[in-house]
Amino acid sequence: MEWIDAATAAERLGVKPATLYAYVSRGVLKRRHSEDRRSLFDAAEIEQLARRGRPRGQPPELVIESGITALGLDRPYYRGRDALTLARTADFETVAEWLWTGDPNAFASDHAARGWAHDPEMAQAAIAAQRGLPEGLPLLDRLQVITTVLGAADSLRYQLDPASVAATGRRLISGLVDALPALQPPGGESIAERLWSRLCPRPATPALLAALRGALVLLADHELAASTLAARVAASARADPYAVVLTGLGVLGGPLHGGASHAAERLLAEVTEPGQAPRAITDRIRRGERIPGFGHSVYKNGDARGGLLLDLVKQAAPDHERIAVVQAVLAEVRRRRLPEQNVDFALATLPGVAGMVPGSGEAIFAVARTAGWLAHAMEEYAKGSLLRLRASYVGPPIR
Repeated sequence: MEWIDAATAAERLGVKPATLYAYVSRGVLKRRHSEDRRSLFDAAEIEQLARRGRPRGQPPELVIESGITALGLDRPYYRGRDALTLARTADFETVAEWLWTGDPNAFASDHAARGWAHDPEMAQAAIAAQRGLPEGLPLLDRLQVITTVLGAADSLRYQLDPASVAATGRRLISGLVDALPALQPPGGESIAERLWSRLCPRPATPALLAALRGALVLLADHELAASTLAARVAASARADPYAVVLTGLGVLGGPLHGGASHAAERLLAEVTEPGQAPRAITDRIRRGERIPGFGHSVYKNGDARGGLLLDLVKQAAPDHERIAVVQAVLAEVRRRRLPEQNVDFALATLPGVAGMVPGSGEAIFAVARTAGWLAHAMEEYAKGSLLRLRASYVGPPIR
């Protein structure tokens, strides 16, 4: 069997590399990875597809060229850097700056959190706007209110050059976190430390804080996920960064996207002891429901982000009673030969072990992905053209 690289395969098919990888995600093509992690393709399969032409029965796929995130076999790469390595070695602020600028100096900063501060007047307005909200309102809903008020109060929101958008991103993310109701005084100035004080009434251990920091990094971007595509469309219309983030937040809460972590939280909360795991899984299968936190449309053989995040949580609290429940759910899913866990399941594990308030997984996801949405917005601002999708009409004949 002859293996060829992506550039050669794309040239033979007469498509851009992005289209080649779209064929992989749709199952049209298979690929393997070389020892240096390069994508390799079966030359015979490429030749067969070239002779057959565009895969039949599937509409043309929107392909957007981007230099932000590439999806590998089981993980994303942020501007060429392994997201799992970054989750172990870098803080969220550094990764956000890297996504926004691609400047290697982002990793040389002595203190990446410096400069990440909210505007006091904007934050106070966002806090005041929440006073009439119902008690127990989901955190994701609060984040939408906060984003709206922060945007309305920011006179610089229409500055769309890269440096201004990055500065807006620092203010926006800081405001999102600091305007949430505080459950305890923050234990530091990093985004992870400040967010912890909004999600958990107990002080963080260093290991659990490292797990939260890792989650923020792992979730910072994921190529053209549904919310990111929506955010890019908004940015292509020159919507300001706050409107872009509001668009992303609106899509993120769907149960097939960021809302999956909340569903997985509810699954784990329902299983109060390990012996209840089989019944919880059986009931969902009987009702024809998806098992939240398992399977992935891109990572068919497992989501390495979920594996790493779950390892971080286990290492932080190996003897916690909720870890036994998590292990029981995993064992039951594997016994039934269902798809592997994804990052949503690991994200749902963190609040249960840490003692965070319900819906914390969604909030972590939203704060993290704001960095990615703004990185993609910067690309669209630079292009200066409107993303206009076309429909394949299947309605009644035109008269």
